Amino acid sequence: MSTSVSSSPGPTPADSAPRGVEVNGVNVIDESERKGTPRQLFWPWFASNVSIFAIPYGVYIFGFGVSFWQAVILGVVGIVFSFLLCGFISVAGKRGNAPTLTLSRAAFGVRGNRVPSILSWILTVGWETALTSTAALAVATVFEELGWNGGIVTKVVALIVVAGLVVLGGVLGFDFIIRLQKWITIITGVLTVVYIVLSAHQVDFSTVSALPAGNAAAFIGALVLVMTGFGLGWVNAAADYSRYLPRRSSSRGVVGWTTLGASAAPIVLVVFGLLLAGSSAELSAAVGPDPIGALASILPIWFLIPFALVAVLGLVGGAVLDIYSSGLALLNAGLKIPRYLAAGVDGVLMIAGSIYVVFFANDFIGPFQGFLITLGVPIAAWAGIFLADVQLRKADYSVSELFAAKGRYGSVQWVTVGLLVLGTAIGWGLVTNAAAGWLGWQGYLLGDGAFLKQWGGANLGVLAALLIGYLGTLLFMRPVVRQQEGILQLDRDIV
Repeated sequence: MSTSVSSSPGPTPADSAPRGVEVNGVNVIDESERKGTPRQLFWPWFASNVSIFAIPYGVYIFGFGVSFWQAVILGVVGIVFSFLLCGFISVAGKRGNAPTLTLSRAAFGVRGNRVPSILSWILTVGWETALTSTAALAVATVFEELGWNGGIVTKVVALIVVAGLVVLGGVLGFDFIIRLQKWITIITGVLTVVYIVLSAHQVDFSTVSALPAGNAAAFIGALVLVMTGFGLGWVNAAADYSRYLPRRSSSRGVVGWTTLGASAAPIVLVVFGLLLAGSSAELSAAVGPDPIGALASILPIWFLIPFALVAVLGLVGGAVLDIYSSGLALLNAGLKIPRYLAAGVDGVLMIAGSIYVVFFANDFIGPFQGFLITLGVPIAAWAGIFLADVQLRKADYSVSELFAAKGRYGSVQWVTVGLLVLGTAIGWGLVTNAAAGWLGWQGYLLGDGAFLKQWGGANLGVLAALLIGYLGTLLFMRPVVRQQEGILQLDRDIV
């Protein structure tokens, strides 16, 4: 991939933000502001993925009926491959010096890009709501384990503190987030190691290794679950954190540090979760309805407060990145306000959603998993399209025309929009969501016979959407990209 930007600065951000607040939004970052090295990408990616909630994935993976070694292989492959996609998209951010969904305009057209922008915005707001509400509930659960009051007052205070920190990070922007994520990485990294040491006595490897192997459908289903829960949940935001790097930064370094930072903690935590889940059927049964309570129940009392800290900080690390990227997605969807106000709007929605989840929802996990799979299908199609588009481009972007509907990228690129629609339609037809009754209409391409019984839970639609987007773009958009690059070269020759 060799995409970069021309020397044109492009549209400039408003400079009326309060002191200490990042003013850059969907614009291209000015040359004078590009700084740092690829190594700094390790901190935000590690901090946003070191959450203790990666451990329950051991239960979810075994739910497909695979063996321990199958689970380890698919877990490692799913995590690394999905975050490798984030690494490649991060290269586009370094070479384009603009947010992910600003660069996506070259593939979809300036106005056509509003469709994936809206989808991305909904997904990231959903994620930040889930993480924030879960953090507040985690504090209440730990308080109850300690015999303290884990009721309404505790939940209100926890929600105020967690949501306040998340919104603050989203509003202040990039520099604050990088500093915050560095401290979250250090604190949660150390405390997570302590958690593993204190709970390792629960592992019975002979019981774990005796679990029977599953068939191909079970393996693929669990693999897609891991990919969707980890890297595919971040692809639509991956370039947002590399766009401040100088263009001369190593592309290999960007891919490597992004993938390493994002994958390191989940690999360790998922494998440890597999060991715990495979050792105790009782613990596995408890994780589903109450993951925090189940994970806390195997700890000594004195470590429950540090456990609450590591659980909350891990969730905050992810939510901060989500609210930052959701604000950028909202701007790319067409809202004309400063970036920090967009983050504030998303913060209000996040708080409202978190209040509902914490105080009113009877069941959240099942419907939310259905929400992730449902939006994971079009986001996978978008990721395939974007990756193929970046691969096809050999010349620079025309920066100013990323913001001009009558420019070389056009208002709407109907081929890629059509691929997004096609990938989504086929993808939704190949997934099922038993945990969310309102999504029972999905799976319409699976039939009602043996194929549905064997492959219905494999979530093949996510892979299908990814491949349709990627291969369709390589096949049909090559002439369009070459024409765009030819016009760009002609303009340079004239100049």
